[in-house]
Amino acid sequence: MPKSSLRSSLESLASNFAASVLDAIRGASLEELLDDSSGNARRGPGRPPKTNGAPTASAAPRARKSGRLARRSLADITKALDQVVSLVKTKKDGLRAEQIRAALKMQSKEMPRVLQEGLAKKKLKSKGQKRATTYFAAG
Repeated sequence: MPKSSLRSSLESLASNFAASVLDAIRGASLEELLDDSSGNARRGPGRPPKTNGAPTASAAPRARKSGRLARRSLADITKALDQVVSLVKTKKDGLRAEQIRAALKMQSKEMPRVLQEGLAKKKLKSKGQKRATTYFAAG
């Protein structure tokens, strides 16, 4: 097929297609057009439809472990620090933060403030850097 006849046949097919689509739209009733575009159509795979913030029956609330901790008072932090100090006193070689957390069944988010407070009050001593830091009871 020569190049010009291919182009002319594609243009004629495109114009015929466009004309038939317009004829179908003109022949459809307003209700048919609104039903297809109202959003009640079945959704394909992908993002689920938005909700108004109210959980549906199928979306049961899950317990969340992520996020911020509840605000702790100084008494709560001191109580946790006392537990850490008493645990570390029993270990001559000291303990790393992960070992302390596992032994006391604390969340990892609770540990930095407690350990920082222990070092500041000189109830704990530390040796090492980053995850290799070992904590010892002072005195």
